[in-house]
Amino acid sequence: MPRRRSVFIALLILLAVVVGTFSYVRSRASQSASKFRYETVKVDTGRIVAKVTATGTLSALVTVQVGSQVSGRIQHLYVDFNAPVKKGQLIAKIDPQLFEAAVEQARANLVAAQGNLTKAKAQAVDADRQYRRSRALAERQLIAQADVDTAQTNAEAANAQVEAAKGSVAQAQASLHQAQINLAYTDIVSPTNGVVISRSVDVGQTVAASLQAPILFLIAEDLSKMQVDSSVAEADVGKLRAGMTATFTVDAYPGEKFTGAVRQIRNAPQAVQNVVTYDAVIDVDNSELKLKPGMTANITFVYAEKDDALRVPNAALRFRPPPELLAQVRQGQRGTRRENGSPSAAPDQRTVWVLRGETPEVVSLKVGISDGTITEAITDRLHDGDRLITDVAGGMARPSPMGMRGGGLRRIF
Repeated sequence: MPRRRSVFIALLILLAVVVGTFSYVRSRASQSASKFRYETVKVDTGRIVAKVTATGTLSALVTVQVGSQVSGRIQHLYVDFNAPVKKGQLIAKIDPQLFEAAVEQARANLVAAQGNLTKAKAQAVDADRQYRRSRALAERQLIAQADVDTAQTNAEAANAQVEAAKGSVAQAQASLHQAQINLAYTDIVSPTNGVVISRSVDVGQTVAASLQAPILFLIAEDLSKMQVDSSVAEADVGKLRAGMTATFTVDAYPGEKFTGAVRQIRNAPQAVQNVVTYDAVIDVDNSELKLKPGMTANITFVYAEKDDALRVPNAALRFRPPPELLAQVRQGQRGTRRENGSPSAAPDQRTVWVLRGETPEVVSLKVGISDGTITEAITDRLHDGDRLITDVAGGMARPSPMGMRGGGLRRIF
């Protein structure tokens, strides 16, 4: 009897130990489950501006390259950098001596050709006279028919010589005209009204125009109106359209913004190291003449904006929960409809984790415009001031086998 009582008491003690250990482990697990530490950001309402950035180069609307049609030594320069010029104004002079000599030689050749023509005409008149005389004598049978035929041939040859002499005169006239044109090309004149922005030669320098016309000057037609040629990435070019407003800054005036309008988006692609860009041309008013050709512009194109958008930081859209937190939320949502926190297949659908008190909840939403940092959220399940999870630290305690000391699992995202 005493032995049975001892066994019964031992069983009660063992049962108490088992129940106590189980309660302790469960309590530790419950405490660990609530030990997640959340980093959050707040939802707010405000303005979102969606934009595309690019770089470009300023240039005049019309830039004319002034070259030389003839080779020679620069004798005079009449304009310099930044000089205003008028259409037809003499801006440089090539030494004309060789071309003047060529004109004189061509004129002499013309005089010689005209003299040969006069001589040929006189010979033709004499040959025609001889032919008529021979024919009259043949009619009276005073000379043989062969003599008549010879006189006729001589007359026709003399007339042909006249035509050849006329051709020589025309060639000499053309050569003289060409020499005069080349002489005129020694005067370099401005083809348009504008401002000289570049000069590539000096007095005494020889220019050679044998293969192509050398560039002597660059003349900008009107610097009060300029354009920006920008390089827009192919991923962003679909967001631009002709007529939209663009703003830009230049290093020369870092605190000032300039405004322009997109004139056209050119279809010609520019590929550099497998990166494809397109040229968006922006018209810019430069009535104050602050902007200069060649300046680098940092451009911003605003393609969408909203003043009262529900704004969600992009860090909250990128958050993905650790398995421990996901398991805890699923356990708490058993028997009810659950969301798994994975993004929807639709490209404009996202999920965020909102903290209701100390309980995380998954919310699906539709995204609107974004500026790269914050995004518009289109949903009725989020409100201004809600806290969205962006990071989580801690984890659920897992008891070691046989109820020994619990081990902790820590994961930081």
